[in-house]
Amino acid sequence: MYQPPHFREERLDVLHALIRSHPLGLLITAGPGGLQANHVPLLLDATSSERGTLRAHLARANPQAQELAAVGECLVVFQGPQHYISPSLYPTKQETGKVVPTWNYITVQAYGAPRVVDDAGWLRQQIDDLTRHQEGSREAPWHVADAPETFIAAQVKGIIGLEIPIARLDGKWKVSQNRTAVDQQGVAAGLRGLGADADAMADAVAARGKAN
Repeated sequence: MYQPPHFREERLDVLHALIRSHPLGLLITAGPGGLQANHVPLLLDATSSERGTLRAHLARANPQAQELAAVGECLVVFQGPQHYISPSLYPTKQETGKVVPTWNYITVQAYGAPRVVDDAGWLRQQIDDLTRHQEGSREAPWHVADAPETFIAAQVKGIIGLEIPIARLDGKWKVSQNRTAVDQQGVAAGLRGLGADADAMADAVAARGKAN
């Protein structure tokens, strides 16, 4: 990933926080069957390796499941807030006119050697943990045990597990750090109220602005 220094993010806690808040990763492999990519929700175990380990499950029928057993490395891309940035949001547009559109975005890329797990106990723990992570904030969270055990056992037979100890973790926060303080303020103000992603981007621009 192209990472100009002013956009690079290397703090492990910040990278982990993005993965946890945006857990639907794009899992990419380049194996015997060629390039393949699937969107997969992943859990992060921050303590099991130096940079953390990603855990997931895929449908057993998914062709990428076989590819994962044949490759030495895979890539998972986590996409955070993103938004188009109009030149009209820059106050300096009125002074020089020397501005062009761009796109702000936040992303984390995780690389590692995948390990396919075909173990019913591991898989049951994985779906329990993933469900608990997503349901925990609900007033009446659903639990895997709420479904009939025979039904869950049949579902588990249809999936395989995946572990990826993270060997490399790259983060990019492209949030107007290359603009002047007044332009950063213009971007943050102009994005407010345009939707959840726009508001999240406005917060990121404000948090990393030159005035801070």
